[in-house]
Amino acid sequence: MNIEPLLKALSEALAGVGPAIEISPDGSFELIPQAELGLPAGSETDIAAVVRTSGSTGTPKRTLLSVDALAASSVGTAVALRGEGQWLLALPMNYVAGLQVLVRSLFAGTRPWAMDLSGGFTPEAFTEAALELTDKLRFTSLVPTQLTRLLSNPSAETLTVLRRFNAILLGGGPINPVLLEAARGAGLSVVTTYGMSETCGGCVYDGVPLEGVQLAIRDGKVLLGGDVVAAGYLGDDALTSTSFHEEEHDGETVRWYESGDLGELDGEGRLRVLGRVDDVIITGGLKVSAGVVTEALHRVQGVREAFVAPVPSAEWGQQVAAMLVATCSLDELLAGAAAVVEAPLVPKTVVFVSELPLLATGKPDRTAILAALSEAAQTA
Repeated sequence: MNIEPLLKALSEALAGVGPAIEISPDGSFELIPQAELGLPAGSETDIAAVVRTSGSTGTPKRTLLSVDALAASSVGTAVALRGEGQWLLALPMNYVAGLQVLVRSLFAGTRPWAMDLSGGFTPEAFTEAALELTDKLRFTSLVPTQLTRLLSNPSAETLTVLRRFNAILLGGGPINPVLLEAARGAGLSVVTTYGMSETCGGCVYDGVPLEGVQLAIRDGKVLLGGDVVAAGYLGDDALTSTSFHEEEHDGETVRWYESGDLGELDGEGRLRVLGRVDDVIITGGLKVSAGVVTEALHRVQGVREAFVAPVPSAEWGQQVAAMLVATCSLDELLAGAAAVVEAPLVPKTVVFVSELPLLATGKPDRTAILAALSEAAQTA
């Protein structure tokens, strides 16, 4: 894939001498003049990119990422990873994680290598692309499903190229602790990330905010603040005003984004994400966190991937349902789940699949999964 025209346009946008860009799923891009972005008159903010959210929890939003926000994110990442180097692009460029591979490369002055995703993500294609990297410092960003596939019966060559990466950023959804342990046990330098389009992608690495990023838990909800926070949503002032706000702190104005996720800080002050606010399942009058159940199912032997969500129930109002990629039987799963969670958290509807339905980002396709779980619950 020839990404040179895109890199040129993105470079000009980041330098503040060109219009903002919005990348399409096919890799083509649109140039959007600053005057069409709906910023207040006289604003000194230059927008470099318009990025659509994944749409995994609703209608995709067009997020406005400024030059300053992307620069702050790039610097914070370089500090956290202890250097700048060459990046392998293994995610779609129209989403923030893919875009950031290009942005970090441009700020570092290195040439990214784009993996051929036309035939989907495969270990063979990833390995072939990784072999093209020439810099001593090498990085890539993956989602859990991709890493799972890479570590399922990996070839010696695949393991070799994975071990050459100075860091593999892993985010975009819940991470199976068994997967993480297996990856690190195989000698891979995996860094877990948390963030979203509204924060220029990952801004919390291994539970710790990047330099310049602020983290707060208010009423159990995760808020992220600092220079990495987006300018808002294109064409939706009402949603911008409800999702973003500014506060004065020590004489400085801090911009905050309300993530919609539930979280807590562990004993070492590291962030632990518990799931989305709208993923709370109310079953028989009890509130159950889908994220907590997902984390528990990941600890059951034989479970590779899990997606937990509520489905309607005449008896319970809602019931806990789960779609799983696993090698265990239903009885083994239920027994394993009952050993690590209380009875109300054990899924009442379970669907086993060979692979989770995915969006183009590699994230689980929530809409498709909910439809399958609802159908299974109705026919049970």
